[in-house]
Amino acid sequence: MHETSTDQAIVLGASMAGLLAARVLSERYSRVVVIERDELPVAGEHRRGVPHGKHVHALHPRGREILDELFPGFSTSLAAGGAVLCDIVGETRWQFPGHQLRQARSDLTAVAATRPFLEGQVRARVRELPGVRILQASVGALTTTADKRAVTGVEVNGPDGSSSQIAGSLVIDATGRGSRTPAWLAELGYKGPVRDRVEIGLGYATRFYRLRPGAMGGDQLILTAGTRANSRAGALAVAEGNRHILTVAGIRGDYPPTDPEGFDRFVASLPTAAIPTAIAGAEPLDDPVSFRFPASERRRYERLAEFPSGLLVIGDAVCSFNPIYGQGMTVAATEAMTLRSLLVRDAVPAARRYFRAISAAIDVAWDIAVGSDLAFPQVPGKRTAKVRLVNAYLPRLHAAAEHDQALATALIRVIGLKDRPEGLLRPDRMLRVLRGNMVRGKRAPTTIAEPAATQAV
Repeated sequence: MHETSTDQAIVLGASMAGLLAARVLSERYSRVVVIERDELPVAGEHRRGVPHGKHVHALHPRGREILDELFPGFSTSLAAGGAVLCDIVGETRWQFPGHQLRQARSDLTAVAATRPFLEGQVRARVRELPGVRILQASVGALTTTADKRAVTGVEVNGPDGSSSQIAGSLVIDATGRGSRTPAWLAELGYKGPVRDRVEIGLGYATRFYRLRPGAMGGDQLILTAGTRANSRAGALAVAEGNRHILTVAGIRGDYPPTDPEGFDRFVASLPTAAIPTAIAGAEPLDDPVSFRFPASERRRYERLAEFPSGLLVIGDAVCSFNPIYGQGMTVAATEAMTLRSLLVRDAVPAARRYFRAISAAIDVAWDIAVGSDLAFPQVPGKRTAKVRLVNAYLPRLHAAAEHDQALATALIRVIGLKDRPEGLLRPDRMLRVLRGNMVRGKRAPTTIAEPAATQAV
């Protein structure tokens, strides 16, 4: 079978990035085919192609805003389905080394829900779009013009073993870290992208609980960051179904066990007592499950001099970040909006223009994630002057933001990908940081309670 179309776009992968790409493509193309190898489950159920989907995820305020723009009323429908909309400043305990940011009401609303629930809700919206269909198949190869200058579609293999070709004016690769675009480029005679890689060596484990009433003191999320002395970190969040999800993590071989007793000992050893206290007396709903993330990786497509027309890459297939910072879905949403703006001008955006445009959004999240990872001395990598400066400044910012609502909100706006990091270095904010640290030096020290006992795992 050979399917042709000059007004059809093809998306490889029904990931969040792929689904959002399909949404914006549907505004320009009369037909959009999303090709996904997995049999897709109903909303809320885990699927094989998202191995990290069983762990804590975050949809930052900027990501939620984009989804509401692409799917009007999306946040409201999420809440109706059991997700929790929360004030990311006022209802979250942000615990950095030695400091907890001051909580205060803000206009920054994030979504607390599991990844399978969020992805399932987006997938349901995409299925409703006129002209969009999701096809279960695996992609064998790209099809191209005779001179290999343009991609014209894909060859696919269905679950029944049948083969076919699907033609399209534009192919978007949203297949994640396992993307085959670098290999396809080599087969077509193009150079592949240079890769930036930071070996974080992250390992984490997750368990669901039903907490006792009031266990989190009215908060919806507790985030405990690791320290230089104790790099273990944790995130406890409300989830749909009257549940809470707890993910704990370590780096460079210091990984949480998946047996319940070992998991509990790891939780007890977190840098602060906030999470251990919240889950005290809780009912475990399952056994811990683990995941490994070896390295953040960025493929520098924006630096390529040549790239075939009709092919673009999005999401983790371009850049995958240390997931502890919860940036992936929001960055994918930002990339989709960039694609949307380019589609207004050209049905087949120039690859160079597209990759350079999305690199601006990636830069911010990449600098945050990589800079934070390189604050740990055991993580290998080059510490530029910029990284050293920022990592010297941030502890002072954290200290001042412990009592300064404006600084706390400014920091969370950056973490939530609403503002650029440079704003934290504005002269007025640096002055507030200086004053805050001077005043702090005159106060009695404020401490975050540590676990009563730290046990070796």
